[in-house]
Amino acid sequence: MIHLVYCDQKAKVLQKLLDGTKTKLIRGATGRKLPYGRVNVGETLYFVETDATKTIKAKATVSSVYFSPPLTHEESKSIILSEQPYLNLTDEQQKRWIGKKRLSIIEVCNVIKLDESLIYDRKDNMDDWITVEVLDDILLFTSKPYQSVKIHD
Repeated sequence: MIHLVYCDQKAKVLQKLLDGTKTKLIRGATGRKLPYGRVNVGETLYFVETDATKTIKAKATVSSVYFSPPLTHEESKSIILSEQPYLNLTDEQQKRWIGKKRLSIIEVCNVIKLDESLIYDRKDNMDDWITVEVLDDILLFTSKPYQSVKIHD
C-alpha cells in the first residue's frame, strides 16, 4: 500500500522529518481510524504539507509500527511522553493526541525530499492520512479516479 500523509506545516513536521529530529509519526482516535492497522513495515509514505500547493514534497519508508490496544487517558499520555524524543511534538500536538483511545505510531527511515513535482488531487472527503493501492490513484493527470481504502471498527 501507498500512504499520503499530511504534515502540520505550523509544527514544521516535514522539516523535522527531513532533518532527522523527528523519526516517528503519530495518529490517534477514539476508534480504529486510518492509519490504525493499515500500515506495514517496508511500505512507502508520501508527505504533503497543510498548505494550498497540493504538492507531494517527500517520501519515506516505514521501519516499524505500533498500534495500541484501547487506552486510558493516562496510558496514552505515558506512551506519548515516552516516545516524545522520536515524535518531537509541539505542546499543542501533545494536547491533541494525549487522551486518544487508540494510537498509531509509525517509525520512518530513508526520508528524502522529492526533486520532481508530484501534484495530487485533493478531494473534500480526504482525511489527513490516505491509503491507496498505487500513487497514480491520487495524482493529477492520471487516468484513475481516487478511491480511498476504508476500515471499520
